[in-house]
Amino acid sequence: MEIHYTDEKNTLILISLLKSHNIKRIIVSPGSTNIRFAMSVQNDKFFEVYSAPDERSAAYMACGLAAETNEPVVISCTGATASRNYVPGLTEAFYRKLPVLAVTSTQHIGRVGHHVAQVIDRSVQMKDLVKLSIDVPTIHDLDDEWSCVTNVNKAILELTKDGGGPVHINLATTYSMDFTTKELPKYRVINRYTYGDTLPEMPKGRIGIFVGSHSVWNKELIDTVEKFCKKYNSVVFVDQTSGYKGKYHAMVSLLCAQKKYRPDCVHLDLMINIGEITGSYHSLSTKEVWRISPDGEVKDSYKCLTKVFEMNEEDFFKTYLLKEYNSSIKKSFIDEWNKETENIYNKIPENLPFSNPWVAKVTAPKIPKDAVVHLGILSSLRSWNFFETDPTVHCYSNVGGFGIDGGLSSLIGASLANKNKLYFGVFGDLAFFYDMNVLGNRHVGNNVRIILINNGKGTEFRNYNHLGAGFGDDADVLIAAGGHYGNKSNKLVKHYAEDLGYEYYAASTKEEYMAVLDKIINPKLSDKSIIVEVFTNNVDESNSLKVIDNLETDSRGAIKQAAKKVLGQKGIAAAKKIKNSLRK
Repeated sequence: MEIHYTDEKNTLILISLLKSHNIKRIIVSPGSTNIRFAMSVQNDKFFEVYSAPDERSAAYMACGLAAETNEPVVISCTGATASRNYVPGLTEAFYRKLPVLAVTSTQHIGRVGHHVAQVIDRSVQMKDLVKLSIDVPTIHDLDDEWSCVTNVNKAILELTKDGGGPVHINLATTYSMDFTTKELPKYRVINRYTYGDTLPEMPKGRIGIFVGSHSVWNKELIDTVEKFCKKYNSVVFVDQTSGYKGKYHAMVSLLCAQKKYRPDCVHLDLMINIGEITGSYHSLSTKEVWRISPDGEVKDSYKCLTKVFEMNEEDFFKTYLLKEYNSSIKKSFIDEWNKETENIYNKIPENLPFSNPWVAKVTAPKIPKDAVVHLGILSSLRSWNFFETDPTVHCYSNVGGFGIDGGLSSLIGASLANKNKLYFGVFGDLAFFYDMNVLGNRHVGNNVRIILINNGKGTEFRNYNHLGAGFGDDADVLIAAGGHYGNKSNKLVKHYAEDLGYEYYAASTKEEYMAVLDKIINPKLSDKSIIVEVFTNNVDESNSLKVIDNLETDSRGAIKQAAKKVLGQKGIAAAKKIKNSLRK
């Protein structure tokens, strides 16, 4: 029969990316499980392939070849104990930092531990054997493909990161004997750059800097980023945890929340990603992402990462300030974004339902200068991401682990750093009660102001756009955990707070909240820390979010929403699959 490439997509991805990263030397040991890989590279003239029946010898051969050429070398073996024979050679490679890529083929990983012949557990590696070990399972859908492409890129890049060293890929097979793929598909390549490398040219078009949660910005970084934005006609997209509020900042959440409106400015040609995890859930679209971080790690949040810059943010932006560049976008990108955002903001109705977003709308702009705000996951963070706070106000949220626990404790811990500064916290009832014991800590001073949004449940799971909403009130039983912690008792928190020495206020209407707002935002320290309990309900919370999500409409957005209603979730998934297949 005519032999070309295998039809197993995970193997095709590995081979394609080896070629894209210019890794051509492969040493293959015999077996059945690695036939798909072996026959495919054997019939590709790009590769320089050698045979070694003894896997122990193959690993040492790779050490010698890698040391002599100063380039990565791949070794491939079958299942069973074949990979165990790589241990001595890979240990040698580890301590000499030699770039040897061990590709161990395997049956379905789910067979491990079930007395299936020739299946062994490779899930745990010795500490001094390889720098990184990844599984590359069989591909069934687009998420599998994305994960495979990203992880194979990551494994290949790890071969030369931090001085280099061996890496392990556990490659699953279905034992397909279909070798009719004539043309090797192209897959997204991720490259890493560090100090001393020639950096790539900046692409033309709309360039945005997206900042996830970020430490406090120093003046030099602010100045450098703003010079970059001026030169490259860029915008710095932020949420409340990003830390940047300079003249090029653009709060991303409100405009991107619109379900029926997608202006041109939300479509980027390049997103430069700095900082860590974001809780904004924005819907910016971009052709590619460049990630800048001293850790140099492959973190493909947006599924279109192409470049990683292992360097400080300041150094990256300073380097590009020295390059020649003429923007292809003539009108000011920040002006375009600000105009669109202002248009949306002005459409927020005065009669927004009494809710977390309404509280954020009337409170965020009035938080005193130089204060600190801690926001709970998820409703409070999302609500405050729709609105601006003063440029001197710094906001935090526990987006690292992204759970509801620990928000109050983080707030109290921060408040100990400066007894003369005001520290605000906004939390839902589940987050508040989860962490309420910290309120009794004897170190709490008089510089804390807490806004508790009490709707008697995890209202997130009752919002109109959440899967839980489809169960109606039945969702309160388990999904939304309704009815706990006094079931919106108007005495429980009051007694607890006052007995611990807090000043307590309650509000069940807009008028009642506005009556205590001055006490919340008073820039002067009061005798006691303050807790304000705001009683809302899930219907108003959901309706408020729905209003904010639908402030503007255009023809494209309306058609898209109509299509979603007609197609449903399965139809949308099928349409996306067709769209992605056409792109290829």
